[in-house]
Amino acid sequence: MIITIARKEFIEFVRDGRFRWAGAIILALLVVAIIAGARYQRDLVAQQRAADTAERARWLGQTEKNPHSAAHYGIYAFKPRLAPAFLDPGVEPYTGVTVLLEAHKQNELLFRPAEDATIAQRFGDLTVNLVLQIVLPLVVVLLAFGAFAGERERGTLRQLMAAGVRPRDLVLGKLAGTGAALGLIVLPAVLLGSAALALIGPTGGAARFGVLSVIYVLWLAVFIFITLAISARAPSPRLALIVLLGFWAVNCLLAPRALSDFAAARHPLPEPVSFKARLKEELGDPHGAPARFEQRVAELMKQRGVTKPEDLGVNLVGLRLQASEENSDEIFDRHHRDLFAPMQAQNTLLARAGAVFPLLGVQALSMGLAGTDLAQHRDFMRAADQHRRVMQVILNEDLMANPLKAGDPAYLAGPEVWAKVPPFNYEPPGAGAVLTAHAWPLAALILWCGLAAWFALRSAAVLRPV
Repeated sequence: MIITIARKEFIEFVRDGRFRWAGAIILALLVVAIIAGARYQRDLVAQQRAADTAERARWLGQTEKNPHSAAHYGIYAFKPRLAPAFLDPGVEPYTGVTVLLEAHKQNELLFRPAEDATIAQRFGDLTVNLVLQIVLPLVVVLLAFGAFAGERERGTLRQLMAAGVRPRDLVLGKLAGTGAALGLIVLPAVLLGSAALALIGPTGGAARFGVLSVIYVLWLAVFIFITLAISARAPSPRLALIVLLGFWAVNCLLAPRALSDFAAARHPLPEPVSFKARLKEELGDPHGAPARFEQRVAELMKQRGVTKPEDLGVNLVGLRLQASEENSDEIFDRHHRDLFAPMQAQNTLLARAGAVFPLLGVQALSMGLAGTDLAQHRDFMRAADQHRRVMQVILNEDLMANPLKAGDPAYLAGPEVWAKVPPFNYEPPGAGAVLTAHAWPLAALILWCGLAAWFALRSAAVLRPV
């Protein structure tokens, strides 16, 4: 009986002109978004690979110079872009794509795509996540709101129940038929997305794409279950449509904006000018770096059993520079923790609000699995700065190992020293680590799906033909 009902629902959907037009439009939007995003992704990955190769050649090909001059010459580190990023750009348009690694500084990322956006782009780009998160649930509501209420109004529901059809079978059949009809829209998009991943190249993300597909299936299942439940309980199709449109509008339009503003007010960011002023003031403290340098000299003298710094046999300039680096690193770390703490608090608040508004959890999971959320941006920044610190240690230790005597020419390092600095290779966290970090929104989404399914089955138990 369930299969019969599912077949009947599927055929009715396919024959319905509204479904054909809506399906064609949604599928067209998904195809355009996937193709445009995949082309942009492929071009960007190719440019980054070329830039990485050119940057390594630039570093190795520099002329002989003082190692500290090379430290200021710096290396550009490019943020790799995971393949699923074309599905959900997340925060990447606002965070930049490359950072200069140089002595004494933790620079901000450069070249933010949002800075070059046109006026039209202020209304938002056409992306896959926008269609799946906002548009497709609306289509589910508009097409399935009359699943039970419409049959009750036409009198066919009374005939079905009089024929002995169990309400539970009716709900499961309509669920299967609706899901199969939506599969005609979603399945081609999934296949096209998989092909796009293969064409982009081995940039990682097959597992992420698979998990992300499951996340969106759960998200659409929530709307299908709730739509069927409301349709079963509403006395008329009109009331069912009003209630479902209200649920969609609150969850998909109002809640994300309102809670984002609430989170920003609850956990405000430091004021940029004063933040930079405090950072600059502490970096310019005349006591911090010299005190660390004197401590390092004393430790080294005790270790080597000498009584004068001149007898250490090292270039004290290199030791002073390294002490200055370690002092500034501690200051940068402390201030950046203060900067990112309210950002993380805002994201945590929004993720936990996914227990009430499931779209917020879906958004967090989508950006996380696409590799475009704030946490993975910070992970890249930490990895890049760790590479910067390794580079400074190598260059300063080379300078320390070449002490100068009176009358000696200035020490100049050559290609053999530049080659000691390893190339920057960033490994993003895997899909398992992302899901662990987003355990709360994932659990909330699964709970929402379970409760929505229970609500639909419970509504079937109290289904009335009139």
